[in-house]
Amino acid sequence: MEYNCGFTDGNKWFRYRAVAIIVENGKVLYAKNEMDDYFYSIGGGVHMGETAQEAVEREVFEETGVQYEVDCLAVIHENFFYDSFGLQEKMDCHEIALYFIMKPRGTTELNSKSYTRGIKETMHWLPISELEKYKAFPLFMKEYLQSEHNGVEHIVTDERI
Repeated sequence: MEYNCGFTDGNKWFRYRAVAIIVENGKVLYAKNEMDDYFYSIGGGVHMGETAQEAVEREVFEETGVQYEVDCLAVIHENFFYDSFGLQEKMDCHEIALYFIMKPRGTTELNSKSYTRGIKETMHWLPISELEKYKAFPLFMKEYLQSEHNGVEHIVTDERI
């Protein structure tokens, strides 16, 4: 059994996550499931003893059913938010996520058979120019994808407000 780098303490939860930014033909890939009313980025918890790059490549394959290669580390994201994860009590979450830009494959074809928390996930290619029309997390993604960057960026968001 693999163990994620994270812990809970009462209603507080910390997680170390590796995330993919996958762009093909002006669209960015997001996941969604039937339980939640929002789209979320492709990725997941880094396992103990695993590098973030290994984790993002594993997660992308698990969620999309295809292999993507890492191009570069793009964003270090410190995110504070509340989530119930289908539980009775909301968790006060603190997440450190490393976002990697993945090399394009030249196709949007996927072979996804992904589940999260026992619920089937579906993959969605959302137009970058229309991201504001969707309830999609992280919130910084549209602005990030439409601007120039030099090196790795550090972004802090607090969605608890």
